[in-house]
Amino acid sequence: MATQQHVLMSDKAIWQLSVSELSERLTSGSLTATALLDSLLSRIDEFNPALNAFVAMNPQVRIEAEESEQRLLQGRGRSPLEGIPVAIKDNINVRGMVTSWGSHAFAGGPAAMFDELPVARLRAAGMVILGKTNVPEFTLDGYTDNPVYGVTRNPWNTDLTPGGSSGGAVAAVAAGLAPCAVGTDGGGSIRRPASHTGLIGLKPSIGRIARHHGLPHIMLDFEVAGLITRTVNDAQLLYSVVAGPDARDRNSLLAEEPELEPELDPVQKLQTALRILYVRRFGDHPLDSEIAASVDQAAARLRSLGHEVTEGQLPFSLDFVDAFWPMLGRVAVGALFEQYPEAEQLASSKWQTMAQSGRQISAPRYLAAIDGIDQFRRIVTEAYQDFDIIMTPSAAALPWPAEQPYPEVIDGQAVGPRGHAIYTGWVNACGHPGLNLPSACSASGLPIGFQLIGRFGNDRQLLRLGEAYESVLPDGWTRVPVDPRPA
Repeated sequence: MATQQHVLMSDKAIWQLSVSELSERLTSGSLTATALLDSLLSRIDEFNPALNAFVAMNPQVRIEAEESEQRLLQGRGRSPLEGIPVAIKDNINVRGMVTSWGSHAFAGGPAAMFDELPVARLRAAGMVILGKTNVPEFTLDGYTDNPVYGVTRNPWNTDLTPGGSSGGAVAAVAAGLAPCAVGTDGGGSIRRPASHTGLIGLKPSIGRIARHHGLPHIMLDFEVAGLITRTVNDAQLLYSVVAGPDARDRNSLLAEEPELEPELDPVQKLQTALRILYVRRFGDHPLDSEIAASVDQAAARLRSLGHEVTEGQLPFSLDFVDAFWPMLGRVAVGALFEQYPEAEQLASSKWQTMAQSGRQISAPRYLAAIDGIDQFRRIVTEAYQDFDIIMTPSAAALPWPAEQPYPEVIDGQAVGPRGHAIYTGWVNACGHPGLNLPSACSASGLPIGFQLIGRFGNDRQLLRLGEAYESVLPDGWTRVPVDPRPA
């Protein structure tokens, strides 16, 4: 199927508006929270069957919108996010909704009694919880399909995948079914799908978005909650609400992140030029030629903003991380099934096999690997003394067929399951913040993205750099599919 037509509109429909634009309309009274909800629900009814982005709607969504509308009418809005709907990835607990995790073992379980902390913070800010978005089983794949709800498709071309594991979340935001979403990123699960759908995807530093009342942390502290939006300013708005420490999450009890001085001009907000190391490719790993060219253009744009962009190789080896990754996955599934024995009986056969393999890994070997991760984090921290930002592609491949777990060939070379994902996992291992930003599309109109990786804890600086990049892009760079259905 040919890539869908896209349009750039100055007079946008409600579903095309950014979070900040919606905030302005809701605050001014030119749009009500219930009218906004009705607009999105109508679009979900029309297009979700073709995309399979949402798997469940919040049964209280209309009540929440009505309550928000009353607060706005009475001048009691809780925050600039009051009345704005948000989609939640289906591995994050929402009070009153089942968290299926893409598995029959959990899909039939009881509804969550509590919101996970990021959801609770958004709700406290007045946001309306729209529903849950699709995930691969146990959120451990780089595309989105599971035995409960099936395949999720990319709004830019419904023959293709939006990636994973936050595939349902990015499909919802890219198609205008939701203005923003909360996802998780344990190895690139926000940044790569965002790159495949033309969105902003933030993976914060470990601990920056505190978590509590959630699923088991089978990916250690590698997996963090993050944000999916259409603009960097939208990501900043949500980040201001969900970020911050909580005593129930010790990882979040870090020194407070320094506030940057506000400026009117986004380009001037970064008062000094940043040293950016642009790593165009990792060794001899294949990279799609259109992605390489697109990210080259983005590097040139950052250079035009006055930053020092130097092309080079990573100043540290990823050999240990690459070797640890499959071990982590096997042990994670094995540990999950130890905690939930019934899940193993209901899980897909590949996870049963993986769990059995994980049980064969000795404790000394695993503990040695954990120590190796600590060493890797120290090495990366030391390397950042010579630069402020690392820049790479977000994914090595363009989107591939939706039912296929991974692309088997990239730039003419055969690759394995993580060939497309080589650029992102190390960022989770070291715990630094990563931000996907869109760059020029492919010749066929498919989105391409690149990631910026900042110093540990410097999430706001990273967002500010993204805002500056966004501010000098051509008008209309944020494009959404008008009719994301098969031709």
